[in-house]
Amino acid sequence: MLDAARGLLGDHRRALAEVHGALGPLRREAARGQLGAIPVARLKDVTGGRLRLGPLEQAGLATVLDVLDSTPYRLQLLPGIGPQTASQLHAAAGQLAEAAERTAGIRIDVERRDETTPLVVALHRLVRAGPELPRARAAAEELDERLGPLVHDARPAASWWRRLLAGAGRRERALAAVGELARVLDAEDARGTRLLISQASVDLLRPEVSADEAWIDFELRASDYQTLLAELAAVGPERDAAEGFLPGDLAARVKAQPLDDTYRRVSLRGYQSFGARFALVQGRVIVGDEMGLGKTVQAIAAIAHLRAEGATHFLVACPASVLINWVREIEARCVLPAHPVHGSGRAAALKEWAGAGGIAVTTLDTLHALDVPDVALGMFVVDEAHFVKNHQTRRARSVAAWCERTERVLFLTGTPMENRVEEFRSLVAHLRPELVPGIRMSDAAMGPTAFRSAVAPVYLRRNQRDVLVELPETVHVDEWEEFSRADAAAYRRAVAAGNFMAMRRAAYAVPRESAKLSRLKELVDEAAANELKVVVFSYFRDVLAAVRDAVGRDARGPIDGGMPAERRQETVDAFGAEPGHAVLLAQIQAGGVGLNLQAASVVIICEPQVKPTMETQAVARAHRMGQVRTVQVHRLLTPGGVDQRMLEILRVKARLFDEYARRSDLAERTPDALDISEQTLARQIVEEEQERLAAS
Repeated sequence: MLDAARGLLGDHRRALAEVHGALGPLRREAARGQLGAIPVARLKDVTGGRLRLGPLEQAGLATVLDVLDSTPYRLQLLPGIGPQTASQLHAAAGQLAEAAERTAGIRIDVERRDETTPLVVALHRLVRAGPELPRARAAAEELDERLGPLVHDARPAASWWRRLLAGAGRRERALAAVGELARVLDAEDARGTRLLISQASVDLLRPEVSADEAWIDFELRASDYQTLLAELAAVGPERDAAEGFLPGDLAARVKAQPLDDTYRRVSLRGYQSFGARFALVQGRVIVGDEMGLGKTVQAIAAIAHLRAEGATHFLVACPASVLINWVREIEARCVLPAHPVHGSGRAAALKEWAGAGGIAVTTLDTLHALDVPDVALGMFVVDEAHFVKNHQTRRARSVAAWCERTERVLFLTGTPMENRVEEFRSLVAHLRPELVPGIRMSDAAMGPTAFRSAVAPVYLRRNQRDVLVELPETVHVDEWEEFSRADAAAYRRAVAAGNFMAMRRAAYAVPRESAKLSRLKELVDEAAANELKVVVFSYFRDVLAAVRDAVGRDARGPIDGGMPAERRQETVDAFGAEPGHAVLLAQIQAGGVGLNLQAASVVIICEPQVKPTMETQAVARAHRMGQVRTVQVHRLLTPGGVDQRMLEILRVKARLFDEYARRSDLAERTPDALDISEQTLARQIVEEEQERLAAS
């Protein structure tokens, strides 16, 4: 077992060395780009202002990169610069170059495949090893530390002649070490450590994949690659921003809090780990990170830690529109069972949760009706907590009752509370009523940083621009929404009629009762609270009309195929010029091609597209829009119907397209070459859905 542990640690070191070897050239290139923008006058900062820089500027050496690219010999040929000064100048430029390399942010860019392919291939080995690798590595390090000395002390017990040659003291230590080894090995076998380590070694020793395989895998789980890269490159956000501008003593306590990953299946970014620890240290808090920063993952990480400490039952209350997303996130991110306590099977699910433990997920509006036995909750999580700001509502009273019976409570909201002090006070009243009198309007008037420092014991918020330094410029989120009763009825009628297009937009057939439309409105409202611009894409004009009615008549567009080109650009320009939040509607086949849009950072796609390239091109327009901020792409989907069927059929097609399009400009110009026939897809899905619904 000791050899296996040391073997894994060696394999991991070699894998890390491959990554750092690939990072080296990228760091140097990035550093040179920075040095080329630094004026030569900055060399005074390195040398304490002792060097004369006039001769450099007169010779046309304007930047630190110019000095670095010169040799000391060439520098001393300049008038007024001697050998010693030349060496000092070149050494100062070298110091700045080293600092630039240490801090250079490296981002995997699919448009720069030639430069970044070695890095993607090297990262693939570690990503493929999966979320169990950190646990296996930690176990191997612990075994090396514990078993190494014991094996050394036990050697005299290995054979009769060693026992004979050893003194009495060594023989006694050897016997004690053998006994301790037996206890350690029994305990590790019970924990499954041997299998954990051997599986991790197998994963790390698999043959290196081709560049195309690595890039396809990157496209499928880019966030895993970027998170690992941020960890290994040791380039993260500015500390105070990542820690939500908490006071130093509180931030220190949070960082000292352990975070057990035994029941977790996902690696955390640094700021996410800090958020989970904050919730554990402070007990009853609001995590108000800006949308897109992974508040759900932080809550799951805190729950997983509490499970490792012995807690067994947890409860999440959320709007109905995100219940299925919570269930899917729990199943994907941790090993605790998720129990959706909602709908007709609510009573059975509640009983199963009470007996087996795990995470129960219910809606804010169902919370009051839960007939829950007297179970001890490890944590109560309220998502979209701003919905319970009015203490007179039934949902707020229900939340308050659960807060009273639960020691640990975590509120999640993406709405910036510094803009809504009274709303914030009402939320804090659920958690820490004794803090409410100390929350003053004047704190918010001093700006968000001052406000967050003042309310630090109960509130943590980070913004995208402060902490997403390690992420690609697009973050994809699939928003799964169960059919409402009206949606399901419209869908069954469309399936019975064999109408593929009606099936695709059935989720919007009754706008007042549409689950997708309800979620879309929530996303737009949250974007509005954060002053983000939104583009909504759909294939169907009537869907865009329903969206327009839902989000307000001030939404611009829709841009469609019948709109003249000049009018399209006027609409786009007006959208970009709008101060703060704005919404633009566009048919995906019209808005996804040929438009050079600006300013938006949230994209909502109302339904999956028959042609994968159509979504790719639409997101590419959004990607151009969002050069200043990370772009969030939310795709609205319904499980168990046409959306899920389309994704299953198109998944293989999309992989093939990714592999081909990255190598071929022709594919960009002729996307239809790789898209599946709409007639073929429609016929297959209609037949499968008619069969499924007939059997149900």
